[in-house]
Amino acid sequence: METHMPDFPLASSHPALNRQKTAKSARDSFSAYNSKYLTVPQNRTSLHSSRINGAFEAPSCMESFSSSIINNYLDGTQGGAVDKASPSGMHFRDSKRKVDYVLAYHYRKRLARHPPGAGSLEPTHGSASLALVSNGRTGKGHAEPQRQDGGQHDGPQEHPGLPGAEVIELSPLDTLEEEKQLQREEYERNLVEAGLEIEKDPENKSQGLSFVRIHAPWQVLSREAELLKIKMPTKKMYEIIEEGGILKTLNEIWCKLTEPLQPQVPQQKNTNMKSLSYPFSREKIYLYNIKDKDTFFDNATRSRIVREILKRTSTKARNSMGIGTLIANNVYDAAYPLHDGEYEGQNDDMNERKLLYREWARYGVFYKFQPIDLIRKYFGEKIGLYFAWLGLYTEFLIPSSVVGIIVFLYGCITIESDIPSKEMCDQRNAFTMCPLCDKFCDYWNLSSACATARASHLFDNPATVLFSIFMALWATMFLEQWKRLQMRLSYFWDLTGLEEEEEHPRPEYETKLLQKKLKNKNITTENSNEDEKEKLTWSDRMPGYAANFGLILFMIMLTFSAVFGVIVYRITTAAALSFSANEITRSNVRVTVTATAVIINLVVILILDEIYGAVAKWLTEIEVPKTEKTFEERLILKAFLLKFVNSYAPIFYVAFFKGRFVGRPGHYVYVFDGYRMEECAPGGCLMELCIQLSIIMLGKQLIQNNLFEIGIPKLKKLFRKLKDERTEPKEMDTNQSKDPQQWELDYSLEPFTGLTPEYMEMIIQFGFVTLFVASFPLAPLFALLNNIIEVRLDAKKFVTELRRPDTVRAKDIGIWYNILSGIGKLSVIITAFVIAVTSDFIPRLMYQYAYSQNGTMHGFINHTLSYFNVSHLKAGTQPENSPFAQDVLFCRFKDYREPPWSQNQYEFSKQYWAVLSARLAFVILFQNLVMFLSVLVDWMIPDIPKDISEQIKKEKSVLVDFFLKEEHEKLKLIESFVARDEQKHKSGTKGKRIRAASFCQFNQSQKGSFASFSSQHTEV
Repeated sequence: METHMPDFPLASSHPALNRQKTAKSARDSFSAYNSKYLTVPQNRTSLHSSRINGAFEAPSCMESFSSSIINNYLDGTQGGAVDKASPSGMHFRDSKRKVDYVLAYHYRKRLARHPPGAGSLEPTHGSASLALVSNGRTGKGHAEPQRQDGGQHDGPQEHPGLPGAEVIELSPLDTLEEEKQLQREEYERNLVEAGLEIEKDPENKSQGLSFVRIHAPWQVLSREAELLKIKMPTKKMYEIIEEGGILKTLNEIWCKLTEPLQPQVPQQKNTNMKSLSYPFSREKIYLYNIKDKDTFFDNATRSRIVREILKRTSTKARNSMGIGTLIANNVYDAAYPLHDGEYEGQNDDMNERKLLYREWARYGVFYKFQPIDLIRKYFGEKIGLYFAWLGLYTEFLIPSSVVGIIVFLYGCITIESDIPSKEMCDQRNAFTMCPLCDKFCDYWNLSSACATARASHLFDNPATVLFSIFMALWATMFLEQWKRLQMRLSYFWDLTGLEEEEEHPRPEYETKLLQKKLKNKNITTENSNEDEKEKLTWSDRMPGYAANFGLILFMIMLTFSAVFGVIVYRITTAAALSFSANEITRSNVRVTVTATAVIINLVVILILDEIYGAVAKWLTEIEVPKTEKTFEERLILKAFLLKFVNSYAPIFYVAFFKGRFVGRPGHYVYVFDGYRMEECAPGGCLMELCIQLSIIMLGKQLIQNNLFEIGIPKLKKLFRKLKDERTEPKEMDTNQSKDPQQWELDYSLEPFTGLTPEYMEMIIQFGFVTLFVASFPLAPLFALLNNIIEVRLDAKKFVTELRRPDTVRAKDIGIWYNILSGIGKLSVIITAFVIAVTSDFIPRLMYQYAYSQNGTMHGFINHTLSYFNVSHLKAGTQPENSPFAQDVLFCRFKDYREPPWSQNQYEFSKQYWAVLSARLAFVILFQNLVMFLSVLVDWMIPDIPKDISEQIKKEKSVLVDFFLKEEHEKLKLIESFVARDEQKHKSGTKGKRIRAASFCQFNQSQKGSFASFSSQHTEV
């Protein structure tokens, strides 16, 4: 029995080539290639040990075999091949070609089904049905039997459809696995035809995990860089003009002061010089500063180029377009670029990942600035912009935290001089208050609420109004400063003039489109012309839109129902605790109910947040957006809407609704029979709003933003590891190297799912800081403390726990800026209503300047309390067994109403309407004043820094001059060559024959001159 060698796909159009002749030619050519790149053992005992190892680009494949990219496709089942893997895990086995991208998949070999008595079952290779015909295409109907044990067969096996053919019955799982194998073979062959070089892992188990490593050679990188218009540095350097005067001096002082805070990362030697960048062009390759072709494109750019090829390379099976569809169909499990080696270890080899870990992704360096340029270089512009935004936001929280602390300290200092709280705590002012519930609640003294009143003053004081105005302007300043920083980064990162790249349709969109065509038009998938014209219309998406509207409305109602459920809990618990015989329990009813209700609210918010995130993703998927960008924007809007309502609904209730619809003694509003609507505390609802806001904000930050971020990825990683160990059989793998390679280490990491969760938690926090800051001036401080940890937590997650994300070029943060701007504007309105409606700022102001006899706050408490005749209480609602029932004629309640001796008893008094008018006037005045100041700040601060604007103009002029100079030098060089050749031509011509020979020589010399010029400018 002869030993078969691997078959190579040929680009010839002759399908009837002799197989042995083909194998011999391939073997000879492969040996020529092998001497250049790879060490391949000579003893190959089985046909399935080496699969299709490449494809040819040239029409005459066999003639140019040794120079073509057939070499890029090596299956590593040969003995000793794996042992010679690259020590760093970053290169092919030749230790020369970089691994730019990795595809991972699980394979499962089927068992051959023999007729009865044919012998024992032996494993057959998973690609048994794959046969490559001479034109390099996969023949599904011509399955070539794979041979085991040196080509030995258990019995004769023929091609299906031929005489003596043996029919093998496949199970559904085997059929699916065969189909996946065919798609992988076709896809990888198409990648090779696109110019990529591939190296594969052996499949020497019955089932397991295998990797396909991809390398992009210089020809592919330069071609794709030109197509993608990637800006690359040229040889030209120009000076960056810095601002002079006092700004330069202050900047130098700041740099010296913050020198210990700077990360120790490599910096450009001369920071005043910048390389002139220009979109890469192969025709103008002499413009670029190419010292080494292997390092000209950094790892992030190389992986980005490969990703673009993976996304647009298609397979005919299932009309799959790109790697996204193949992963969605489980043909491949994952596709990812490699990290730059390990991030910690004893070796001294420094790489960018290790550098980021040491100087950025550890909690021990929390005090240092972020190495934004290195982050951008390693992870790409999109992730770099996120961390730049997070860093600026954290820096801006420092002044707001300082001002918030000052406001809080002002409240602490002035608490002893606050007249209203002193009057409330004075037991000589015997304000007998009406019962808080029917029958079981007794009359009570206002002085018992002294602690609540004193605590309210800490946050409800005149300084709070100024702090609210400051925070509104702070939000505007932050957004303006971010626009300036974003523009500065765009200039230094060469993002100015960045065009929107054409996005490939999502796999789900293509599948939906194909289903529509098959259903409505009954056409085949091979009609590509109509594929381009066809698209999903509004009517196709109508069911998805209807489901979105209905479910989002249902989820919002679910949130309101949860808030209402907590309200019912508060009311019923307060009533139940009021029945207690324990005096301490009855005296602490309000504190107990408030604290437990807020904790319940927090738990409900955390649970619904996770549910809403999953629901928002599902709702976006059934809409079937065409591109990833559209999908991301719609997902962000839905998730933000649901999480915004979920996070702030309980706070909105306390701020604007609690205590507003209580009624009055004798005419209360009841939720259920005997259960009245809850009232605010005697000191107002602002203190309760402060408690609600602080617990929800701190709870979300501590539990959701930190514990969940740390714990959930670790649990997912453990689960995936256990799953892989359970599915893979315990087989001895003699070829398995002892140390895991980098692609295996990266596969075990959590896949990157986008920046939406990172932005979302910060945007929600931004809302806590700006929307209700009037009730909790310490919110910026707690946000600052959280963000100091958050920056390092996110950094550690990106560097150590996630696979390396694909680099994405982006010139801004996208829709998130619009959301931030919207929250900033909404915060002005909400803050105005919190001050006017929730706090006592307006009533105090009105009393002091309109009703006080001496212009002080003496008598304010008495002014805000109305009288009620206890005899007017409804039957069955009077306090039972009250020791004060005989002594009390009138009780007091907080409201502006006419006294019982008035003609319009218990109606709203004139003071009520005056205070209401003042509140509305304050809202209008505050809103317009802050909006005007915000617009003024926006107008005074230009979006583009002046120095950056000038540098952009200068860069354009320098670029034009650089091109003109290069073209002029090129022209002069050509002219000098021509003039020199003409002189030689004239000096050596004396006869016709001599002139003719000289003329011929001139032509050759001229060609040689141009070749010399070309080599001078194109060879690196």
